[in-house]
Amino acid sequence: MSTLKVDTIQNSVGENLVFENKNLLINGQMAIFQRATSATGKTTGAYYTADRWQTSITTAGTWTQERSTDVPSAQGFGYSLKMDCTTADASLGASDVLAINQRLEGQNLQHLLKGTSSAKKLTLSFWVKSNKTGTYIAELVDNDNTRQISKSYTIDSADTWEKKEITYEGDTTGTLDNDNDHSLRVIFWLAAGSNFTSGTLNTSWASTTNANRVVGQVNLADSTSNEWYMTGCQLEVGSKATDFEFEPYDKILSRCYRYYNMYKTEIAGRRCGVAVGDNSTSAVASFTFPTAMRDSPSITENNMVLRNSGTNYTISSVTASQPDLKDRNYISFGCNSTGLTSSRTYAIRFNASDSTLEFDSEL
Repeated sequence: MSTLKVDTIQNSVGENLVFENKNLLINGQMAIFQRATSATGKTTGAYYTADRWQTSITTAGTWTQERSTDVPSAQGFGYSLKMDCTTADASLGASDVLAINQRLEGQNLQHLLKGTSSAKKLTLSFWVKSNKTGTYIAELVDNDNTRQISKSYTIDSADTWEKKEITYEGDTTGTLDNDNDHSLRVIFWLAAGSNFTSGTLNTSWASTTNANRVVGQVNLADSTSNEWYMTGCQLEVGSKATDFEFEPYDKILSRCYRYYNMYKTEIAGRRCGVAVGDNSTSAVASFTFPTAMRDSPSITENNMVLRNSGTNYTISSVTASQPDLKDRNYISFGCNSTGLTSSRTYAIRFNASDSTLEFDSEL
């Protein structure tokens, strides 16, 4: 007896609805927080908490970002991403920015047929909650061709979870590069200065004009009472939002590992690898990643040591030496220290409960 695997089904207007791997976003259900579950006092942009979700801040208040258990009722989500204003900025400067975004690789977007007469529509759906009602902007940016499209949505009721659905037309201009670099960005705006709000909102694909990108956006930074939550983010092909595609935790984690790996422990003295002395100031370590990384990663160590025969040798820095391997699933790096011995084996250890070793190839 054969087994039929149904990959797609057509809706009433003849569009194929894909029920596996349809979500172009990674970690849309806010399941993975490798870096931290809370980050306080943030005034500049970076990746802080939820994997794949980058924060952009330019002098637009001070923020705590955290994993929250406040989620839409009976929808299946365990966590949301929360932004909490701790220092307000009620009078934004012209270039001020506050946004949450995710960047996507071009090679994962070729089926969108962007830049052709058959360019596909995209629909963004998500759950959102805030005490500050009013107009917000969700933007798609084509990084390869300096093009963008913005659509508004409204938070109607304060402190109430609401589901939003936004459809963007296909763009017949500007093909996306078929590579592992940043081609498309999805931006959830929370505040913006006049450089981005002084024109007319650009609701069709066009060459980027900053003044037309965020017109009408409320200023979430104008009060320390303000907070904003988001979860269940999905970007998919078509003109209709389908049910959110829940993925197993291990699958989401594996997809996140392509961009970022953090080795950490809560117990000082634990080992995470082995290095072999190359000379008196460096020992070479080799790591195999659980998932091939997007590109050669940068390496950051915090309070790691080399240990041999009861003696700790503080690692002052690390130097990457990425072999020219197609899948980038392996890396060698030098652990720089002093007093080392060539050919001697050293354990790489966490010297404190908050020690970390990070590999980063984010877009």
